[in-house]
Amino acid sequence: MATEIKAPTFPESIADGSVANWHKKPGESFVRDEPLVDIETDKVVIEVVAPDDGVLSQIIKAEGDTVLSDEVVGMFEAGTAALSQTATHSVTPAAATDSAQSNPTNSADDHEGSDAVSPSLRKLATEHGVNLENVKGSGKKGRIQKEDIMAAVAASASATKSSSTAKPAEAVALSGARVERREPMSRLRAKIASRLVEAQQNMAMLTTFNEINMQPIMTLRTKYKDEFEKKHGVRLGFMSFFVRAAVEALKKYPAVNASIDGNDILYHSYQDIGVAVSSPRGLVVPILRDVDDMSLADIEANISAYGMKAKDGKLSMEDMTGGTFTISNGGVFGSLMSTPIVNPPQTAILGMHKIQDRPMAVDGQVVILPMMYLAMSYDHRLIDGKEAVGFLVAIKTLLEEPERLLLGL
Repeated sequence: MATEIKAPTFPESIADGSVANWHKKPGESFVRDEPLVDIETDKVVIEVVAPDDGVLSQIIKAEGDTVLSDEVVGMFEAGTAALSQTATHSVTPAAATDSAQSNPTNSADDHEGSDAVSPSLRKLATEHGVNLENVKGSGKKGRIQKEDIMAAVAASASATKSSSTAKPAEAVALSGARVERREPMSRLRAKIASRLVEAQQNMAMLTTFNEINMQPIMTLRTKYKDEFEKKHGVRLGFMSFFVRAAVEALKKYPAVNASIDGNDILYHSYQDIGVAVSSPRGLVVPILRDVDDMSLADIEANISAYGMKAKDGKLSMEDMTGGTFTISNGGVFGSLMSTPIVNPPQTAILGMHKIQDRPMAVDGQVVILPMMYLAMSYDHRLIDGKEAVGFLVAIKTLLEEPERLLLGL
């Protein structure tokens, strides 16, 4: 009996998705919890796994097709016993019918050509991508043997090798050509582009800058990083200090932690911080929730876990839903200064940048210090310039005097 394969249930913030990749073809078997198909949304790629052992019988939604929440994307026959039957009929159903009609004993040895191939040989040909119609049988009455299929596989491999050997010469011949390559924009990239344009069109966005002396944080980190890692099992980075400083500053300036909902201002009593991280599919922003209850070690552990999940494409929709404020660190890519774009419905974003040694005037003396530019973009409809500058100065003060974070000052 055929069983439905359904897309996952999308949250209200996601209208639909698209089929990114099928891991199985019709006729191929799988086991329970094996990945079957990837569904790409504007936030994450969701892996749909097999609910039971079986054989894929039909693909309803092909790669690139749009799918809705809980929509059927394919069908499968449950149970491993369906394998040989499905594989036989999915390859050449007409040939199988003709064989059954002409030979009541269902013996492939009495037939000629590809129609006389046993299910096991058909499976072997399918696994190696061999078209049986192009295979000349060496057996009695032209029957196809296993050796014939393996010879076709070897010939195909030889042709592929010859083609790859000729490629360098072809590349040299075309080295002066003006080559263009076109590929469809991923759903995630398209959504990012749409949201960035939307933010700039619908917000009165403004950016203010400041700079901080990173020497105190760097000295503290150098002194305790080994002991910190030994005790907590995670490395002590700079991001945890910025996240903690942002939480304290958000408490002092609640408008920076708020959002606009129609004609209303929605103030949040909690601080859910989005941390922008890079993934193979683009920039993603997983959320650290209730950060006020987290220690530096908790923050570092959560950021590290999100980084690994982003790299492996394992971030879930829950990981990226919500957030009241965002921190983006362009410094890891070498950016010295930028104007980050606010992520709606949030009203502000903090941009970190590269730490650069610069000559600074300290007590009338020129001193070389590790400095970082900070940028805060905000929605001027809700946040006044005075609040924005005050927020940024609060972060600067907390980071240049990190003992204030420990003392709650």
